[in-house]
Amino acid sequence: MTLAALTIPLAPPTDDALLARFAQGDRAALDDLFRRYRGVAYRVAYRLLGREADALDAVQDGFVNALTHLDRFGGRSSFKTWLLRVVCNAALDIGRQRKRHERVPQAPRDASPDRFGAGDPAPADAELVRADLRRAIDAALARLPVAQRQTFVLHVEGELTYREVADALGISIGTVMSRLFYARRRLKDLLAGYRQP
Repeated sequence: MTLAALTIPLAPPTDDALLARFAQGDRAALDDLFRRYRGVAYRVAYRLLGREADALDAVQDGFVNALTHLDRFGGRSSFKTWLLRVVCNAALDIGRQRKRHERVPQAPRDASPDRFGAGDPAPADAELVRADLRRAIDAALARLPVAQRQTFVLHVEGELTYREVADALGISIGTVMSRLFYARRRLKDLLAGYRQP
């Protein structure tokens, strides 16, 4: 048996370890941290905005804001929760700016929220069905009140627990549960007429 066979792969460093390395001057640690969360941040921004260009802008703005105000991260929540809150706020700001400039809402038409995720290529017809379903879901999400959409997206796309969503939005767990209940009920109603081709 060789030494290489005995080597045990190291677990990736925790967020706290990466933040500590960054505090000691290791800029690569911050790059690793943002690389870890760019996919989920993009999915959250995309589901809130429905357009790839806007989602990419929101992720960039959110990451710049997070870097600029890293001293505001007090560790009261996980770094992921805090970062998604910053990205979520950036997405909402972009959404408000867009509404001031556009009078007619546009249906989402850009790439999927899985842009940064790995996946197996699907057959062409399956991809069309998925794209059609994504458009229907995006249109339904756009019709939710902002607070419900934000809560739903952070929980589903951001993969945050109820507690983490509550921390990110500064609301109670009961409010999270209520918003999710009404969001799911509204989405169910909005998607009731959807038929797969």
